[in-house]
Amino acid sequence: MDLIETSSVNDGLLPVAALRAHLRLGTGFADEATGDALLLQYLRAAIATVESRTGKALIARGFRLVLDRWRWADAQALPVAPVSGIDAVTLTDAEGQETAIDPARWRLVADRHRPQIAATGAILPQVPTSGSVAVDFTAGFGATWDAVPDDLAQAVMLLAAQYYEGRTGAGSGLPLQVEALVARWMPVRVTAGGRL
Repeated sequence: MDLIETSSVNDGLLPVAALRAHLRLGTGFADEATGDALLLQYLRAAIATVESRTGKALIARGFRLVLDRWRWADAQALPVAPVSGIDAVTLTDAEGQETAIDPARWRLVADRHRPQIAATGAILPQVPTSGSVAVDFTAGFGATWDAVPDDLAQAVMLLAAQYYEGRTGAGSGLPLQVEALVARWMPVRVTAGGRL
């Protein structure tokens, strides 16, 4: 399995001004642009940490999941949530020849924690021997920072602040407040590898 981010979040969508206010930093100084670049780095690091802990994409963007086989014959869990749409499913044979699969053969099963692509018939299209299948999809709570749930947005602010304050190397691990804020978004595994 290989998960590739096919589009990225524009810097202009990130809440640099909100982080600056959260940190109670002054404005109007000559080196403010340099400071903002550093704040962007801390925000991106905090977002990446929260996303990896929760399995959620905070701001909508494109992803590609590449597999050598389906997990189940009739469905495949997607590793990032929430998924707003599946853009394409493409089979690639051993020679590298690509075939787009008719969207009538699959559907999105939306789920807050474990979205899936599922067959509309009995099974998903068979993956060619020594080939692969790619699922292109869009995941995220929305196109802007305002769409991010408040608890996850606050977790990002707290974590970015810790990164800012700990830039000398002091401190490690996630603060308990961040752990508490992301707890309800953590995927729950109760089936011992079975299907949900």
